Amino acid sequence: MTAKGDISVTIMTREYPPDVYGGAGVHVDYLSHALARLMPVEVRRFGSHHAASESGPAVVGYDPWPELARGSDARLRKVLDPLSVNLAMVRDPIGTEVVHCHTWYTFFAGHLAKMMYGVKLITTIHSLEPLRPWKREQLGRGYEVSSWMERAGVESSDAVIAVSQAMRDDIISHYNVDPARVVVIHNGIDLAAYRRVEDRKALDARGIRQPYVLFVGRVSRQKGITYLLEAAESFPEGVTLVLCASSPDTPELQEEVVQKVSRMRNVVWIDRMLPKSELVQLYSHASVFVCPSVYEPFGIINLEAMACETAVVATAVGGIPEVVEDGITGILVEPGNPVDLARAVTGILESPDVARRMGEAGRARVEERFSWQAIAKQTKRLYEEIAAS
Repeated sequence: MTAKGDISVTIMTREYPPDVYGGAGVHVDYLSHALARLMPVEVRRFGSHHAASESGPAVVGYDPWPELARGSDARLRKVLDPLSVNLAMVRDPIGTEVVHCHTWYTFFAGHLAKMMYGVKLITTIHSLEPLRPWKREQLGRGYEVSSWMERAGVESSDAVIAVSQAMRDDIISHYNVDPARVVVIHNGIDLAAYRRVEDRKALDARGIRQPYVLFVGRVSRQKGITYLLEAAESFPEGVTLVLCASSPDTPELQEEVVQKVSRMRNVVWIDRMLPKSELVQLYSHASVFVCPSVYEPFGIINLEAMACETAVVATAVGGIPEVVEDGITGILVEPGNPVDLARAVTGILESPDVARRMGEAGRARVEERFSWQAIAKQTKRLYEEIAAS
C-alpha cells in the first residue's frame, strides 16, 4: 500500500470524463478525484479511455464486444453491451480491498467481483429501476435484464449508499437488504468550479437575452421536460426558456420535443452538453432555474444552480426536498403540474429581491452541506468499516 493509507478501492462506472451525460457521471468524476487525495483509487469505466496519474485515480476503459452488434434488437443491445463490459471489467484481476459500483450498468460486475476475488462490495444507488417504468420505452424486454442486474448488485452488497434519505427508503422497500447496510451519503458540488460569474460570452454567442428561465438535463420523461414546455406557454411576455438538453431517451421523445419547441417563440434549445465554464455562465445569469422531474433521487443540478446563486423552482420528489429548502432557496411544487410550475416561476420572476435572497441562501447552503471533500471522507470511512467487518 502507499503512504495514502492502508485501504484501496476499485470504482466501476459507466460514465466517466469525457463521457458524462448525467448526475451519476458528475458524481463519480468528483468523488474519485476527491478520494484519490486520501487513498489509492482505480476506476474501471465503459469506453476505451485509459489514464495513469500520480495525483488522480488510475483509469482503465473497457469496450463492449463487437459481436453483440450483429443482428441484435437495438433496445436489447442497450443491456447486452453493458453485460459484456461487466464481464470484461472482472476479467482483469482486482487487487483492492473494496469494489464500489455506480448504477445498474456495473452492478453485475460488482456481484461477480465479490465472488471471484473475495472483495467487499459497495453499490451507490443514483436511481432505482423499479421506479422508472418509462424505461420500457427505451429497453423493451431489456428492462427485465437491467432490473435483474440492479437487484443482483444491491442484494449482494456489503453496504449500499443512497444519495438521499428518500432513496434509502425506496431501496429498503424494493429490495431484500438489511436496513443497517443502507447508508445515506449525499451528492456534492465543486464549490470552486460552480460559483456566480459575471462573464456572459456563452449567452451572447447564442443570442440569449435576460430574463430567462433555465433547464439543464437529459431529454427524458423522468426529467419532466414536456411538463416544463407546457408551463413555458404561460411565462410572462419577454421571458425566454433556455433548454440545455440533450441525450434523448428515445428518438420518439426527441421528435416529440422537437415538434413542441418548433411551435414556441420563447424557447432557446441548446441540444448538446456544454463545457462547465459555459454552463456556469448560464446558471449565473438565469432569473430562475427549473427542475421539473417526476423522479429524482437527488438532483445534483439543483446544487449547481444554487452554488451559482440562482433561485430554484423544483418538484417535491425524491431527494430534492433534502437539497432545496422551500421558501428559502427556492420553491417546491408537485410533479406533473404545469400550472403550478408556471405560477411558481412567475412568482420569482416578478420578485427580483426574493430571487436574490434565495440565490444567496442557496450558495450558503451548498457551502455548508455539500462539499466533495466532506463526502469523500464519509465514503472512505465507510470503506474502512466494511473492509474491517
